[in-house]
Amino acid sequence: MRFAVLVVWCLLAAGAEPVRLSVADEGKTMETRVGGVFLLALPAHGGTGYVWRQEAPVSGAVAVREEPVARQSTAPGAPMEQVFRLTARSMGRASLTFALRRPWEKTAKPAGEFHITLLIRAPGAAAIPPDERHIVNGAVIPDEFYADQPYVVKTGDGAWLVAMTTGKGAEGEGGQHVVTLRSRDRGAHWEAPVDVEPASGPEASYAVLLRTPAGRIYVFYNHNTDNVRQVIGDKPAYADGVVKRVDSLGHFVFKYSDDEGRTWSRERYDIPQRDFEIDRRNPYAGKLKFFWNVGKPFTRAGSAYVPLHKVGGFGEGFFTSSEGALLRSDNLLTERDPALVRWATLPEGEIGIRAPAGGGPIAEEQSFSVLSDGSIFCVFRTIDGHPACTYSRDGGKSWEGSQYMRFADGRMMKHPRAANFAWRCENGKYLYWFHNHGGRFIRESPKRRSIAYEDRNPVWLAGGVEAASPRGQVIRWSQPEMVLYDDDPLIRMSYPDLVEEAGRYFLTETQKDVARVHEVDAALLDGLWGQFDAQGVPDGGQAVQGTVAAPELPMFVRRSGRADHGRESLRAGVSLECWLRLGSVAPGQILADNRTAEGKGFVLRTAEGGAVEIVMNDGRTENRWASDPGLLVAERLHHVAVIVDGGPNVVSFVIDGRLCDGGMERQFGWGRFSPALQSLNGGKELRVGPGLAGEIRVFRVYTRALRISEAIGAFRAGVR
Repeated sequence: MRFAVLVVWCLLAAGAEPVRLSVADEGKTMETRVGGVFLLALPAHGGTGYVWRQEAPVSGAVAVREEPVARQSTAPGAPMEQVFRLTARSMGRASLTFALRRPWEKTAKPAGEFHITLLIRAPGAAAIPPDERHIVNGAVIPDEFYADQPYVVKTGDGAWLVAMTTGKGAEGEGGQHVVTLRSRDRGAHWEAPVDVEPASGPEASYAVLLRTPAGRIYVFYNHNTDNVRQVIGDKPAYADGVVKRVDSLGHFVFKYSDDEGRTWSRERYDIPQRDFEIDRRNPYAGKLKFFWNVGKPFTRAGSAYVPLHKVGGFGEGFFTSSEGALLRSDNLLTERDPALVRWATLPEGEIGIRAPAGGGPIAEEQSFSVLSDGSIFCVFRTIDGHPACTYSRDGGKSWEGSQYMRFADGRMMKHPRAANFAWRCENGKYLYWFHNHGGRFIRESPKRRSIAYEDRNPVWLAGGVEAASPRGQVIRWSQPEMVLYDDDPLIRMSYPDLVEEAGRYFLTETQKDVARVHEVDAALLDGLWGQFDAQGVPDGGQAVQGTVAAPELPMFVRRSGRADHGRESLRAGVSLECWLRLGSVAPGQILADNRTAEGKGFVLRTAEGGAVEIVMNDGRTENRWASDPGLLVAERLHHVAVIVDGGPNVVSFVIDGRLCDGGMERQFGWGRFSPALQSLNGGKELRVGPGLAGEIRVFRVYTRALRISEAIGAFRAGVR
């Protein structure tokens, strides 16, 4: 049977009651917004073997989950319903097909079909946000509900193969398992998921992939083979001393595929781990091991390496101590019999990769890159407010003393307890994902184990280039650019992967309930890599001096064309750039001011402690943010750039070519402004340096948000 086709439009708001669909809605096109929910009820007959299932190709834009329904009768052939919850997850057009057939008759013509198309708009918006950095612009990777670690390898037949931990519940709940999916169009669409392990088995989690030169693909993951249901935990974090989340323990295993990820070996193979001190100190003296992995495997000098994060116990912040290790195989890349694969645990000795001297007990989620001279670079997260790194010069057998990550100018980077990964690109340069805040405000907190998990939005990228050192090659890191964000500051995005395809760059990431693929502007990456040498005045600036007619600045928001005429963000930006010399750094000196008598508009002025402050007022709301203190010095020539980015609603200062990151004074060097701020337009005049105790040699206004690399290039260009 096939139901008649009918086209109907129905606008649904996210957060509204689910809309019920039935066979009467066959063939319809429904319009909704991200977050909109439908309940689709399809008729079936018990005892016949026929069930409704979604057909491939699967669209990640819609999450499909079957709902439990009580049967009114268990008699064979009794009528029943299958109910599917359809949740709109990202913008675009999604066509769904459900087929009625017996599961064992996979090639038989279905006894029935149901088709529906969803047109999904942005939440509370009339159109897709015009900013490629906004995460909703990414293509969704289908999952069951929970979605973690969407890591990709490219297959021999040109597809992308992603491994992901998924399940119908939240992270750590029962039914968590590993699946893989294939895409032939760079993540826009995906073939039906393939179970590496079934949801009905013990927990299988945190998978990573490695493709050998011969074409075999390995998947490595945690497996709770012994079906342990609880372990000892610390009090008072666990009041009864029992931890029932069991996805980070047990056995580290692998399966393999010889058909580009379409199927996986029936047998799984254990990887032996050598005990470290941290294992023997756990409550089970190492007989039951605690561990997990998010680091991607890599190859070096004919050997394969798989990262492992060893855990000492469970308590506040979940993992109470951790350190990094590597599992190295000298024959995985060539041995066809998995039972004959040899493994060694590195580094040598009983101590893994730990936090720098004086740091906390957390050193985890190690990410590795092989440098041009064969050295191995490792970066990892801590609870010290900074990411840490180290190098190995002997294939992972030993490691230099860990250090906190630094920019090329010597400043320590800031980062919370979140994934921070580095990748070596095909051009021999590097990219580093992190969140650009933290410092002592995390390190000195009495709750640093737990609060350090917060604030994973936005995402910043730094670019890296190799440089020679007496010890071997090292990586010099640029200052960062913002690459991804969500409008909700509490949304978190993490566990990324980088995929390169024909000169294009893609990032995957997850918010734990939805994973996406994003293409990254190659010009942004070129700016990062070229930051060490770039110099030049950015395009589009309007140079002004004295008192002039105020330039018309772009609107950040406007009334939309929706039926409710609500707010629509235009994702616009404004930047101000100047060269100045001050006779005094006293606060309150005006560098630029377009305000009306009522205060509408903006003013850029000196602030307490040798800082610069911008105040923005649209007559309805006022926002302000200042640079880091102590950067302005009297009688010294300074370059100041302030970037007001109406995409993520973030203000950044770049002073003398350095992006303010808060230093020791603040957790955040960049600040958020109200999404309700309409614009920086004020009066008819823009006054540059009125009554200033000093001089402004150059002042430029840009009707866009400059990139950090552009501001640095403007500084290097000098006064022009």
